[in-house]
Amino acid sequence: MNREPAQRHTVEKAAQPAARVTVTSPRTRAARARRVSIASEIDSQSRLGEVYVDSLMRSQLRLSLAVLAALAFTLGLVPLVLHLVPAVGRVVVLGVPVPWVILTVVAFIEIVLLGVFYVRRAERNEAAFSDLLDNR
Repeated sequence: MNREPAQRHTVEKAAQPAARVTVTSPRTRAARARRVSIASEIDSQSRLGEVYVDSLMRSQLRLSLAVLAALAFTLGLVPLVLHLVPAVGRVVVLGVPVPWVILTVVAFIEIVLLGVFYVRRAERNEAAFSDLLDNR
């Protein structure tokens, strides 16, 4: 007779959902791999850091060689054109011979424009390198 209230209590408990329990391993913190940033690789002068810095230096070198080649090609063509077409050398604009105009005004404008191009591209290369360091 005393058993009946006890049985009713266990039936009521079984009808309720069990409380959620999170099961974790005690080694979860130790098992995580330590992430090493690229900046620390560069600072410690490791082989990986050296590869990243070399990559930046190569991209800057390619850019400088491309700008230098463009300048040499365009300004190098002036003597060739003047040699192959001598009539161009005899043309006068505002009392100044065209070869002087080309070698002063046009060359100056080209040098300034190539300089602006070089600075913008070099900064873009460095920004991409910096983003690479920040994202890792």
